[in-house]
Amino acid sequence: MTPSSSAASAGSRARKRGRPAWQALARMGLGKEVLVPALTLAVIVGLWELLVRAFQVPEFLLPAPSRIWADTVAMGPVVATHTLATMRTVLIGFAVSIAISLPLAVLITYSRFFEAAVYPLLILTQSIPKVAVAPILVVIFGANELPRVIVTFLVAFFPLVIAMSAGLLAVPKELLELARSCKASRMQEFYRIRLPYSVPFLMSGLKVAITLSVVGAVVGEFVAAEQGLGYLITSSTAFFRTPVAFGAMFILSILGIVLFQLVVIAEKVFFPWAIPDQKAQ
Repeated sequence: MTPSSSAASAGSRARKRGRPAWQALARMGLGKEVLVPALTLAVIVGLWELLVRAFQVPEFLLPAPSRIWADTVAMGPVVATHTLATMRTVLIGFAVSIAISLPLAVLITYSRFFEAAVYPLLILTQSIPKVAVAPILVVIFGANELPRVIVTFLVAFFPLVIAMSAGLLAVPKELLELARSCKASRMQEFYRIRLPYSVPFLMSGLKVAITLSVVGAVVGEFVAAEQGLGYLITSSTAFFRTPVAFGAMFILSILGIVLFQLVVIAEKVFFPWAIPDQKAQ
């Protein structure tokens, strides 16, 4: 064996020894889905910390990440209470949006009259800014949790109705004609053909709705609330406690990511057949 071939074989063995760990991470989906975003976030946070300290930016304008972490941890029990309040509003509003959106989508799909009567109203509800609606709801229902839940529902239900309606109407005509040729009833056609076919559309709508629910809850808390992360942001900025406001904002983003991933996990557990196969991509 020549020296060059022995060196090449040694290099090949070294590369093979380094491959298993990375390949194991890639098989678990940690390579692109977790490690790369985590490293990117770490770089951004490091640059943020470095630039704030280098240019001596005032804390009330842009606090350093270390200061945000310290102040948020120092108020741990208070922040946890506000986080739970926001979480409760998000989940209630999201659940109400599901309970109302799905029957509404079915009625829109099966009734042309109902579609003509209700669809313009749905678009009207989305064209009105929720920040403008929230104070009116506070006047009507009082400064309690109900206006915040209603705002969360108004933000979340529209994508659910649209996604579910699109899924129910996207069934190929050949399948429907086959079911009718087999003398399937309207109920059988719905449960065995239209509903399973609309599951991918529904899950996409749920992913959008759960993230918008967080936005809706915060909008409601900005207007009138005594607790919640939105209230914590407004009260902190009023007293120039900017690090706490930043901490609440980051908790909101983490909350949205966690809720989104819970919907993704539910899709993988209950409807694995509805997830597009990405091996060919």
